[in-house]
Amino acid sequence: MATLPGSDSSSYGSSLQSPLLSPFKQPGPGSKPDKLCIDDMLQKYCGEFGSWQLRHFVLTSLAWALEAFHTMVMIFADQEPAWRCVKGSGSGCDEKESSLCGIEPGSWEWKGGPGSSTVAQWGLVCDEKYKVGLVQALFFGGCMIGAGVFGHLSDSKLGRKGSLTTVCILNAIFGCLTSLAPNYFIYLLLRFLTGFSTGGVGLCAFVLATEPVGPKKRGAAGMSTFYFFSTGIALLSGIAYIFPSWRALYIASSVPSILYLVLVMPFISESPRWYLVRGKMNEAMKIMRTIAKSNGNYLPDGVILALDDEANDASHDNQSCKEAISGSVIDVVRSPITRVRLFLAVGINFACSVVYYGLSLNVVNLETNLYLNVLLNAVAEMPAFTITALLLDKFGRKPLAIGTQWFSAIFCFTGSLIGNVGIWKVTRMFCGVMGIFGMAGTYNLLFIYTAELFPTVVRNAALGCATQAAQMGAILAPFVVVLGGGFPFAVFGVCGLIGGMLAYYLPETLNKPLYDTMTGMEEGETDWMVA
Repeated sequence: MATLPGSDSSSYGSSLQSPLLSPFKQPGPGSKPDKLCIDDMLQKYCGEFGSWQLRHFVLTSLAWALEAFHTMVMIFADQEPAWRCVKGSGSGCDEKESSLCGIEPGSWEWKGGPGSSTVAQWGLVCDEKYKVGLVQALFFGGCMIGAGVFGHLSDSKLGRKGSLTTVCILNAIFGCLTSLAPNYFIYLLLRFLTGFSTGGVGLCAFVLATEPVGPKKRGAAGMSTFYFFSTGIALLSGIAYIFPSWRALYIASSVPSILYLVLVMPFISESPRWYLVRGKMNEAMKIMRTIAKSNGNYLPDGVILALDDEANDASHDNQSCKEAISGSVIDVVRSPITRVRLFLAVGINFACSVVYYGLSLNVVNLETNLYLNVLLNAVAEMPAFTITALLLDKFGRKPLAIGTQWFSAIFCFTGSLIGNVGIWKVTRMFCGVMGIFGMAGTYNLLFIYTAELFPTVVRNAALGCATQAAQMGAILAPFVVVLGGGFPFAVFGVCGLIGGMLAYYLPETLNKPLYDTMTGMEEGETDWMVA
C-alpha cells in the first residue's frame, strides 16, 4: 500500500481508526460543569414536550377523572328520587302535589325503593332536607383541609407522586366504606374524609403532570388537564345510570381509584423539580436523561442541573447530593412579591368557585333528565377549555383571566334581570350556560396561572391555599342557589366582576421561567422589571 510522503504506515493506520470527532471529556478538576436550571435543560437538550412528557402527562392527568367521580357522585347518590302514591291511599295522597311535606305519611312510596338514594334511605326531605346540603358542605370542607395538608406534604416529605399515591389509596378506602354506611351520621363522616383526600388529587396531579414540561408548552398542557375532569363527569353519568343504587354507585366510583394505583401509578415518575429542591441531584439527573433519551435527544455528561440561583454560578461545586430546600405558606407570606400574589390568587379562586359551582347547581333545576343534564353540562365545558387553551399563549394569562370572568359576569347580570316565565326561562337558562362557559375557562386557566406565580419550593403550598379558597366558595355556592329567583345570578355577576378586577393586579407569566427557589424568583423578577 502506498503511503503519503513524510508519514509511515503505522501512524496513518492509527489515524484511520480514530473517530472523526473526539469524544466528550468529563470536566477535570480545573474545569466547571455547565449548570442549567430545569427549564433551560428542557429547552436546550431534553425537549419541552416530547413522547416522554406526553405519556407522563396523560397517565398523571387520569387522576382528574377520579376526582370528578368522588366529587360529583353526590349529585346522583343524594338526589331526591321520584315518588308515587300507594294503592288504596285514597284522598291522603295526590301525585299532582309538588312537595311531599303536605302528604299523609304512609300514603306514598319511592319509585326506586329506599336504596335508590340517601334521601330515600334516611328520609332526608322536608324538615330533614338541610342534611343533604350539610353533606355537600362538609365534603368541600374536607377538600379545603386536604388541599392544604397535601399541598404541604407534596412540597416536603412525600413529594408529588407520594402524595398522589396516598390520596388515591385513601379515596378508594373511604369511597368503599361510604357504601356500607349504616346511618346518616356515619355517611356524613365518611364523605368528609373522602373530601379530605379528594382535595389533594387534582392539586398533586396537576403539578406532577406539568412540572416536567418546558415553559413554552406548559400553558397549553396545563389547561388540558380539565378535559380529564369533564370526561370523568361525563363517564360518571353513565356509571350512575348503570348502578341506580347509591351503595353500588359508591363502590363503582371507587374501584377506578384502585385500578389507577395498580395499573397506572407504577409508570409515573416523580417530578425532577421536587428531587432538585430536595437535594436529590442524582435522581433528578436520572429523570432528565430518561426524558432526553425517550424524546430522541442527547444530554451531555458535562451538563448538570442547578437551582435558579445556582445556575452558571461559579461558587457552587458539582454535588450529587445537596441540602434539601423546602418552603411553606409562611415563606410565601414573608416575601412581599409572593404575599401579594397569594392574597390575589385566594380572592380570585374564591370568587370563581362561587360562580362555577353555583351556576352548575342552578342548571340542575332545569327539570330535565338528570343523567342527560349532567352529561351535557360536562360536554359544554370542553369548548371553553379549547378556546382558552388556544388563546393562552397568544394573549397571555392575565388578559384571559380578566376577560373570561367579566364575560361570565355580563351574562350573570343579564340573567338576574330576566324573569323566569314563558320564553324568558329559556333566555335565563342560556345566560346560565354562557356564564358557566366563561367561568369554566377561568377555572381551567387559574391552575396554570397560579402555578406559574410561585417557585417550586412553595408551589404546591400556594396552590393548596388557592384550592382551599375555592373550596370555601364551593361551600357557599349552594346557600346562594337556595335563595332562588334572580338574586343568585346577581351574586354570581358581582363575584365575576370582582374576580376580574383582582386579576388585573397580577403580573403576566407568559414566557417567563418557572422558578425553583424564592431567591431565584426575586432575582428573576427584578431582572424582568429592569428589562
